[in-house]
Amino acid sequence: MKRSQTLKLATICALGAVLCACSGEADSAGEGEIATAATEEPAVIGERQKNFKAIGKSFKAIRTQLESDAPDMAVIETAAIDLNGAAIKIEGYFPEGTSVEDGYDTEALPTIWEKPEEFAKAHQMLVDESAEMVTIAQGGDAAAVGAQVGAVGKSCKNCHDNFRVDDD
Repeated sequence: MKRSQTLKLATICALGAVLCACSGEADSAGEGEIATAATEEPAVIGERQKNFKAIGKSFKAIRTQLESDAPDMAVIETAAIDLNGAAIKIEGYFPEGTSVEDGYDTEALPTIWEKPEEFAKAHQMLVDESAEMVTIAQGGDAAAVGAQVGAVGKSCKNCHDNFRVDDD
């Protein structure tokens, strides 16, 4: 058989498999595969976890600079801007049905959706405190940034204590 004929045959077979899978006339094994596909982790969970890792990385960069003998305020300012940008994004990363109780690999508690006003207030606290961190960092005062690290950390802890699986 020629290469072009083999490719055509392979394409026809692949299309046939796709059509069979979509026809709704799957055997019991096929139905199980469809059910499994429906319970795959939503992409938003991975996106929010990546966003929280970015927050942690920015926060660590700020703390590392503050622990040095000569903190680089440009690094602190950039990290503060990144932290605030990631904090703002949090709001869109929690669609209903993406908690740990929904069977996903996440630490998001159902309290997020049971108490949406409290979650919104906790989120806003992080946004506000991280925005203040940007302003302070732009002023170049390392001691003031250090004080604000405590306020940002408190806003993180507030959310972790109330809306995240206890990882102790």
